[in-house]
Amino acid sequence: MKSLRLAAALALGTSLVSPAMADHHANSQETAAMDLTFERVFASPDLDGPSPRQAKLSPDGRYLTVLRNREEDLSRYDLWAFDRETSEWSMLVDSEALGTGRELSEDEKMQRERARVGSLKGIISYQWTSDGTGVLVPLDGDLYLARIGGDVVRLTDTEESELNPSLSKKGKYVSFVRDRQLWVGEVGGEAAPITPKEGEAIRWGEAEFVAQEEMARLTGYWWGPDDSRIAVQRFDESMVGIVTRAAIGATGTRVFDQRYPVAGSANAVVELFVMDPDGQNRVKVDLGEETDIYLARVDWAPDGSALYVQRQNREQTVLDILKVDPATGESEVLFTEKAAVEDYWINLGYDYKWLDDGSLIWWSERDGYGHLYRYADGDWTQLTSGEWVVTKLVGVDQGAGRIFFQGTKDDVLAQHVYSLDLANPGEVTLLTDPAYTHSASMDGKGQTLLISRSNDDTPPQSYIADATGKRLAWIEENALDGDHPYAPFLASHRPTKYGTIPAEDGTPLYWEMITPEMEPGKKYPVYFYHYGGPGPQIVNKGWNGALRQAIVDKGYIWFALDNRGSANRGVAFEQPLYRAMGGVEVRDQKVGAEYLKTLDFVDPDKIAIDGWSYGGYMTLKQLQADPGLYAAGISGAPVTKWELYDTHYTERFMGTPQDDAEAYEKASAIPDATRIVDPLLLIHGMADDNVVFENATEIISVMQEANVPFEMMLYPGYTHRVSGEQISPHRYNTVFRFLESHGVTPPE
Repeated sequence: MKSLRLAAALALGTSLVSPAMADHHANSQETAAMDLTFERVFASPDLDGPSPRQAKLSPDGRYLTVLRNREEDLSRYDLWAFDRETSEWSMLVDSEALGTGRELSEDEKMQRERARVGSLKGIISYQWTSDGTGVLVPLDGDLYLARIGGDVVRLTDTEESELNPSLSKKGKYVSFVRDRQLWVGEVGGEAAPITPKEGEAIRWGEAEFVAQEEMARLTGYWWGPDDSRIAVQRFDESMVGIVTRAAIGATGTRVFDQRYPVAGSANAVVELFVMDPDGQNRVKVDLGEETDIYLARVDWAPDGSALYVQRQNREQTVLDILKVDPATGESEVLFTEKAAVEDYWINLGYDYKWLDDGSLIWWSERDGYGHLYRYADGDWTQLTSGEWVVTKLVGVDQGAGRIFFQGTKDDVLAQHVYSLDLANPGEVTLLTDPAYTHSASMDGKGQTLLISRSNDDTPPQSYIADATGKRLAWIEENALDGDHPYAPFLASHRPTKYGTIPAEDGTPLYWEMITPEMEPGKKYPVYFYHYGGPGPQIVNKGWNGALRQAIVDKGYIWFALDNRGSANRGVAFEQPLYRAMGGVEVRDQKVGAEYLKTLDFVDPDKIAIDGWSYGGYMTLKQLQADPGLYAAGISGAPVTKWELYDTHYTERFMGTPQDDAEAYEKASAIPDATRIVDPLLLIHGMADDNVVFENATEIISVMQEANVPFEMMLYPGYTHRVSGEQISPHRYNTVFRFLESHGVTPPE
């Protein structure tokens, strides 16, 4: 579910305005402000400006490639290349010209949903060849090899989709999953299955549902560094319960029997094998006697001498790192990571790297905050420390002994990029501008940074930089000039304000607010957005798109607050959700509502709440807990019973229904559904394969049987992602018609 001191007076009086924003306001004082509509927010061209994805450097460093969306179709991406020698951009693969438009298989559609790219078209991923002469491009279910210079070779042409395509590390082989088997072939040659076909319930080379949805692991095979061996996952889901998912569409219904492991039920049994590229010399990896475990991560040692496997227990309180002999499959526990405190869990991540000298850079919350450590010869050295968190290991320059990472060292609401010297880790160097929040990646050698930055008033900009953070070239400057898609709406752009309020135990909770142009003496309604669940941090100082500005243009105050349980505040901030979902986070959001009611420009009778997924669940729990506090609630795709959600996510925080039935009963939105007396709008996609539609029908039925009034908007054919150029405006227009019908309206 992807997968939260009163400085208010000061924060309400200050805001950051970028130079571009200030210049535009100065030059357009006589220009009438254009209000945003929801139709324009979701139309092309994208109001955020160009949004390149998956920036990568070629192995030789000459070319920078990105996926760039089209001006006339913001959801379609093509592959572009920037030649750093000539400083010229060129389109490498035109997805519309090359694509067939063939419908994707159900497996690929679901994989895209898991990767949160289900709404994208064209090219959504690619991989450089090891020699830097070309790029492997999946498109419309088939594979292509695009050569620098313009030649494109089609590698597959089948009705079936090629899932999880990959080039081997040395570039000799291309591999993919088709019809539950792993296929391998030399580049340009014929591919063949290297694993057996064993029936509908057994799959090779794929990640099981919970690995994709909750562990951010989208593949089930891993090439060794010299192409001689490949690690392949096999999983058997015959024991996993079946959810009959009716994908209810506008003109018909398709029924899918989906293997979906609900909390407390059996997971797929996962095994790991190592084999040659032709499937020969296959050995089974010893993952231990206990089979009810999670295969979290798999990595090869840089020299191929070992395979490192992260094994997580079912309770997600212990993570063993196994060192595996790839020739025999024999394993030993190298070290064990345990939950930082009692009644807590292990947060998985990709923030680690095995180095050529055999040591490991590792992220851990063992001191109460997420920090980096080095493991070498059985000893640990802490590299970062303090009451802040490392949010990403960006790269390692092994030659220079330098590490690059993202973190919140200087501002919990704005991530920056830092570096440190392995030999002297106490000195952390800031590499990015404090006026922005950042994200970054690097080439494999840790030489060049690929940085994206934004702030409240500056849409995302991306550039390449050297190891000191010095910008070398723009990937996309995305300047807010007169030609920018957002330019017509700059005059009505409103600044974001920040502050904190104390939770019931005194913990500061961060909030953000955008107010419309307000007239003295008038009171305004609030659109109070929330998520509330573990993980996402909603309140941040980055560019958050035009949607909230459109809401403010309608005369509403935008407000959001991060309750306890949300990310980037340390273990003690997240831990209160343990076996207590629907409790502390609901009370924290109540504190936000009570604060709003103290403001003289807020109409205390017109505070509406809206959330999606966990946020939809929160809306239900908030309305149940505090009747009359909120003017209305919108609940989008809510989990209503945690027994209906998947094992890995739910049990991480709640245990199993068998072990703690009382916690599940208390967390459920069903028992108190009839307590809802405030206006409620329920929204759900009728083909949702994540928060399955049964969550909606459960609460719909209970409320109908009790004659409790509510409203709903259901979207035939849509999954957990109810979005699109026409559907998104429909959804938000529906929300605001609902609010208007219940008097949650701006002042006259």
